Amino acid sequence: MNRPRASSGSQSRELEIRDLEVHYSGILAVRGVSFCVSNGEIFALIGPNGAGKSSLVNAISGIVRSTGMIIFDGQALHALPAHRRSRAGVIQVPEGRRVIAPMSVVENLELGSEAIRSRAHFKADLEHVYELFPILAERRNQMSGTLSGGQQQMLAIGRALMGRPKLLLLDEPSLGLAPIIIEDVFKALRHLNGEGMTILLVEQNARLALQTAHRAAVLEQGRIVQYGIAEDLANDPVIEDLYFGRPTVHTPP
Repeated sequence: MNRPRASSGSQSRELEIRDLEVHYSGILAVRGVSFCVSNGEIFALIGPNGAGKSSLVNAISGIVRSTGMIIFDGQALHALPAHRRSRAGVIQVPEGRRVIAPMSVVENLELGSEAIRSRAHFKADLEHVYELFPILAERRNQMSGTLSGGQQQMLAIGRALMGRPKLLLLDEPSLGLAPIIIEDVFKALRHLNGEGMTILLVEQNARLALQTAHRAAVLEQGRIVQYGIAEDLANDPVIEDLYFGRPTVHTPP
């Protein structure tokens, strides 16, 4: 699987996280996390269940409260409510997809455009989504709740794209999907990145995440324990043991 190239502006810090903490009822889910995501790259967050990955991305989008600093394009996002963050170009595709089941595909996509409060580019944006996911064009008038899980994931991504994100946050996009659908979804993500979109990817499938991303961080118990080039992390024996597993070698008697 070929990793897309980062854009020429990848050295600029588009997103910077400083000493981020997230508390839930007295429990510290994210503990003083700091990292940056460069313009035009795919950055992956991997780690075991309960490591704080979803809490971290929810804090960036403003779904949950946090302390610390979240800087995006020089703007202090941590001082803004969630709806202002989406209008600043930070848009999340949530875990579990959360499409509006009683509404059609195209109605869900129309909702996504509300993030920018403008229909000036609506038709072009809609065509872009349909080109990326042709099945959505075929099923544009179908109720979203009747779509397959994979089609709902495509719709959730398409809905986010209708808000014209500068930074796309994805929380477990492969969760519960068949391998062939996962391949289609990640092909679309690489295509979007090739167009210049910056992506922060939370993904339980560590191998897939590291194959896709430019850089990555490993989160454990709310802390970053490793951080660097995704390819280097993929070749790290510790990461391989913890997240990929190694085949058992049987020694002949």
